[in-house]
Amino acid sequence: MNLGPQQTFRALADPTRRQILMFLKKDSMTLGEIAGHFDMTRAAVKKHLVMLEDGLLITSRAEGRERIHKLQPAGLKSAIEWLGYFDQFWDERLASLKTAIESETGEQE
Repeated sequence: MNLGPQQTFRALADPTRRQILMFLKKDSMTLGEIAGHFDMTRAAVKKHLVMLEDGLLITSRAEGRERIHKLQPAGLKSAIEWLGYFDQFWDERLASLKTAIESETGEQE
């Protein structure tokens, strides 16, 4: 199910969640391992993990009594596609500006 980029952007909005993603980029981790990197309660870290999972940026699976959290890079796809529109938009605008400047320069010579 693709919710679009809104949930992804909401998850990425917080610097703590972005830092968690950087930790998970290296390896899957438990809540306790992630919480060890922050000066906050495990409950607060868990709330961040829920937001990341809602944003489709991580997945969690049970392994014994622990939950293992793993980066889900494909979750960034909707945000990248949304931002890609603006990349194309600015490429077109800048190309038009370049053409206008070059034609005006040519007229002045």
